Formats: sequence, structure tokens, C-alpha cells
Amino acid sequence: MQRTNLNATITTDIAVIGAGTAGLTAFHEISRAGCSVLLIDRGPLGTTCARVGCMPSKAVLHAGEQWATLSQLAPGGIAAADQTPDRLWQHARATRDRLAQATVERTIADAGDRLVMGDARFLDAGTLDVGGQRITARALVIATGSRPVVPKFLAELGARVVTTDSLFELDKLPRSIGVLGLGAIGLEMGLALARLGVRVVAGDLKSTPAGITDPEVRARALELFSGELTTWLGRPVEVEAAGEALRMHSGDASATVDLVLAALGRQPNVEQLDLARAGVTLDSHGQPVVDAASLRAAGKAAVFLAGDVSPDRPLMHEAVDEGVMAARGAMHSIGKGIEKALPARRAAMSIVFSNPDVAAVGLPFDRLDLSRTVIGTAQGSGNGRSVILGAEGNLLRVYVDRHSGMLLGAALVAVKGEHLAHALAWAVQRGDTVEALLAMPYYHPSIEEMLQSALKDAAKQRAATR
Repeated sequence: MQRTNLNATITTDIAVIGAGTAGLTAFHEISRAGCSVLLIDRGPLGTTCARVGCMPSKAVLHAGEQWATLSQLAPGGIAAADQTPDRLWQHARATRDRLAQATVERTIADAGDRLVMGDARFLDAGTLDVGGQRITARALVIATGSRPVVPKFLAELGARVVTTDSLFELDKLPRSIGVLGLGAIGLEMGLALARLGVRVVAGDLKSTPAGITDPEVRARALELFSGELTTWLGRPVEVEAAGEALRMHSGDASATVDLVLAALGRQPNVEQLDLARAGVTLDSHGQPVVDAASLRAAGKAAVFLAGDVSPDRPLMHEAVDEGVMAARGAMHSIGKGIEKALPARRAAMSIVFSNPDVAAVGLPFDRLDLSRTVIGTAQGSGNGRSVILGAEGNLLRVYVDRHSGMLLGAALVAVKGEHLAHALAWAVQRGDTVEALLAMPYYHPSIEEMLQSALKDAAKQRAATR
């Protein structure tokens, strides 16, 4: 780590604030181009994905599936298998620790003496104070990530309210938990904990879980998950202390739980930076105004934002792209940009690893011009692989331009749906048509044959309107 005389000012071409996925990507991109660069982080090191995000959540989902399977196959005889939900929970946490530590070690090894640990704040457009150390930079990349939203009424309940930043620090599973917010994280963690034997009550003001916009996929997802979670959708949820427990209310429904998981979204970590001192234009909520194409913040400073701190697409693969975009923008702003075009944004793709997975690709249902769109449908009940897996509830809907036959997007709820989602995203990004995709090979029996069936349905509809 950087060891310097605090009385001396460090000067660099570009400073990258935040050592998460976007920040590390930007740091490496700038380093490869031969510019001087410092990587600044307040700690702890390790990306959001590795410490509290996509990796620990998937480890817990896997643990939940293991326990659910074991419970179904060996009712009454589980103890003989030397497994308990708490043991599986501990294994998931150990997996998280191993992955996070590997990320920390790579960061330290890659950055070396260019890593500065401490809280950064702007003194002016090109000067930072980092724990008493002054750093000047000609351009800056801000990739400080985000943190969970915890409304005041929940924060007042103290340690009985957890977030995804603290959930994985629990030594033991609670007997019961309330989940506020059924977005992707809320749904994943609610199902994972339910499958580990925790009683889960989940509520959301929205009537749709996981941001699903396709009405048929929404209805199927609610049907498939209704047996595992108690859900209160489309109405407010109140929480109050009840002795050592918490009492949840929603309309006429109520429940007592040990803990509440706040899964109400995330907010950018920018307040501590004093962006106004850098001349960055802020909106009415105190957030930086950012050009979506260049990721440059409005104002006089050469400041670029990447990753969750600019929450347009808070996904890891998008953070990688934004890290590259911000790095190249920063280098170009100081006259050291290499002649490389900014990477094009990839086809939109979101996956909820809920098993059956919920996924959306490309243009979402609520943005379709239905007068110009045909929707091809495939059901798991008509797919041999789905029937074998006991996943007759699988549903895939593909959106196709009625005139050109181009695949516009898709939505699905399906076991092994993560694989279908990738194939669909690749097809959307390539601009494939129904005819081109039907010419591809489809192995039997496979979930991918659902795509073939949905495409055939779309082709039939197109032919009928010609």
C-alpha cells in the first residue's frame, strides 16, 4: 500500500476513487495506456460483488437448494447426513470469505504502491484530501459504489434490521425474517432463506416481484414462488418493535419476525466526496449530473463516474464496461487518450437466480410497440427436458419485430433460465432474426429447445399476417 510523507503532495495523471469492479477496471485500463494513476479506497477492499453482492447471495442460494433437496429426499432422516441449515449457511459464508479474500489479494498485488487507503474528499477541481494526504490529479474516475437504502423508520429499530451488507455476517440463521423489497436481491434472499428453513414474510409497495414487466411471466412467477414465501404485494408495510422481535403489518395481515432484511435498493456513495468543491453539477437530490454517453459529470472538472455510483445499470458486466469508458474518457480529457472507440453498451440483460430463474433481455415488455410486435411463447409442459426436471411451469416469451423478424427481447421464468438468457442476449446484440435463429442447432432434450419452440410460434404468427 502507498506509504508517503503526509506533508508532500502526490501528483498523478488520473486518480481512481474506489477499488470495486468499475474502479479496478479503470485502473488497469489507465495503467496499460502508460498514464500515471493512483487507486484510492476507503476500505474494506474487495468488490461489492465478492463481499456482499452477487457471490455470497449465489452461495446462499446454492445452500438453500441443497437443503430443500435433502429435505425432500430424506424427510425425517436428515440428521444422518450430518447437515443442518446452519452448517450450510456457514459453508456459504466461508465460500464468500474465500472469494472476497482472493479479490483483496489481487487488488493489493496489482496496485502495489499505487494504492492509497483512506476517505477521499475534494478540495478543488483537481485536488483531493485522502486521510490527510493531498493528491492532485488532472482527471478523476469516481467508482465509489453504493450502499443499501435504510429508511429512518427502519434505522431506528437498530440491529434487528439487516441489509445485504450485514446479512452475511450473521453467525446463525434466524428462525424468521421479514423482507422489505422484492426486487432481485429481495426475491433471491427471501427464497434462499426460505429453502434453508427460515420462515419468510416478504412485502413490497410494487405489485410485481423482481421488476418483471411482462404480465404473463409475472403471473407465472407469482404462481411458482407462492408456496415458498408469504408475500404482501402492492401495499405499504409497517414495522414496529415487539419486545425482542419485530411486528410487521400490511393491511389486515400481520406477522412477528426475528429480523427484517431491508432490500429497498441502493444509493450512490458520493456525499463524503464534497463534489460541489470540484465544481460538479448536482441535481435536486444532491447526486451528480452525468452524461450517459461519456459518463462525464457536468461541471468544470474532468470527473467521470462508473459502476454502481452511477446506477443506470448496476450489474457487474456493466461496471466493467463503464470502467473502460470512464478510463478512456479521463485519458482523452488530458490529451493522453489512445485512439480507441468507446465500447458500445451491451444488450440489456438481467437475471434473478431464483430457481426457476427470472430473466429479461433486450427491449422490455413495457417498451414494446405491440402493434409491430409478435410474441412467441413456449411452455415447460411442452419441453421434454423441463418435464424431466419437474419444471413444467417454465415459461419463455420472445418479442419479435413483425416486419423484419428481428429479435427485440425476451422474458422468462425457467429452471436453467440463466443459460437461455445468455443465448437470447447474444442473439439480440447480434441483431439476429427468427429465421437465423431457427437455422441454429438445438440439442434434444434440452431447455434450449424452448427457444426453438418460441421462435416457431413467432414465425407462425408472422406468416399468418403476411
